[in-house]
Amino acid sequence: MGKFCFGVDLGGTTVKIGLFDPEGMVLEKWEIPTRKDGNGSKILPDIAEAILNKTAEKKIAAEDVIGVGIGVPGPVDERGVVHRAVNLGWDVIDINETLGGLLNMPVRAGNDANVAALGEMWCGGGKGCTNMVLATLGTGVGGGIIVNGKMVTGATGAGGEIGHIHIEDNEPEACGCGNHGCLEQYASATGVVRLAERKLAASAQDSVLRTAKAEGRLSAKAVFDAVKAGDTLACEVAEQFGDYLGKGFAAIAGVVNPEVFVLGGGVSKAGEILCEYVSKYYTKYVFHGAADAQFKLATLGNDAGIYGAAKLVLE
Repeated sequence: MGKFCFGVDLGGTTVKIGLFDPEGMVLEKWEIPTRKDGNGSKILPDIAEAILNKTAEKKIAAEDVIGVGIGVPGPVDERGVVHRAVNLGWDVIDINETLGGLLNMPVRAGNDANVAALGEMWCGGGKGCTNMVLATLGTGVGGGIIVNGKMVTGATGAGGEIGHIHIEDNEPEACGCGNHGCLEQYASATGVVRLAERKLAASAQDSVLRTAKAEGRLSAKAVFDAVKAGDTLACEVAEQFGDYLGKGFAAIAGVVNPEVFVLGGGVSKAGEILCEYVSKYYTKYVFHGAADAQFKLATLGNDAGIYGAAKLVLE
């Protein structure tokens, strides 16, 4: 086996790149801008140039590089073919073949959320487990599912889209995907704010969240800060949040039976209190055979993608 590998996390604004050893030690990490003009035609050449420049700088011989893993924001099948990455301007593109040809190195591509889950399993909140689910609670709800140490990608790379599990029949607002009642409409950062606004509108109850809303400061962080301070209305919002996410996780567990659910993304900064609300409702809804799943916080933060991408190629 070679001495080094690269992990690449391709985002809509920046590309994060990490140089790793085979044990998961990040030796160096850096970023380059994502140039999306020309329908994203410059992205892969830019990544190749950045990696080749680094190998030259570090005097790393080609035979010492195991390969390059890359996480992409779009559906990626097991062959490394992206089936439309709208935010990058891509239609259908074979990442493994195209980037591999530019680098003359082995390349393995995966969906960014699935790859982040692999990173958390390898060196983060799911370390020591081979069956886990990562839920990234940010602007939306992303997810990655690992079964027996392998990413669940599905037929076209859409496996693990847990944010679009249907969870509510009577939702008048549309999700970003076009459907109504998706999990991310309630369990994301924007979803928590939606729940809080609806609770405030339906009640005259005193709450610090009223002041936060009036001052334009109502956020998921504000809600969970208020929960920690014992605000009754905020606690009711947290109960709703926990109910939705716990129900969604119970549905997932009935299919993949994970050892652990790892919570990441901006909402997870609320800390262990998040796990408490979710696990309570998970226990209420889950099939008994999957009831022992643990709930942990993600630990790699924004680096989960480069760790998981490196692990991709090490496999």
